[in-house]
Amino acid sequence: MVEYRDEELDAVFAALAHPVRRGVLQRVGPGWARVTDLAAPFEISLAGVSKHIAVLEDAGLLRRVVHGREHHLTLLASPLLSADRWLDSCRRFWEPNLDRLEARLREEGK
Repeated sequence: MVEYRDEELDAVFAALAHPVRRGVLQRVGPGWARVTDLAAPFEISLAGVSKHIAVLEDAGLLRRVVHGREHHLTLLASPLLSADRWLDSCRRFWEPNLDRLEARLREEGK
């Protein structure tokens, strides 16, 4: 079985728990993006988005590079991969139950 550090997984799942943070991750993608560009579509202040970005950075999901007055961010996918592996290890528990439920619903629907 794969070993996971609870603190890292907790930080990743907590970071993913808010729609603004998920939106930032989707917008940043694999390239570099300016913080101001990432904040633009959200109907909250730049300071508010910056707090969400700090949570993502603390979880190890973003890397920041400062060029003069501009802050650029890029996605660091390895914590997401660890979370995906953890979820995958749990999948073996819920998939058989879902398969049985699907079979029963099909049977009842006949």
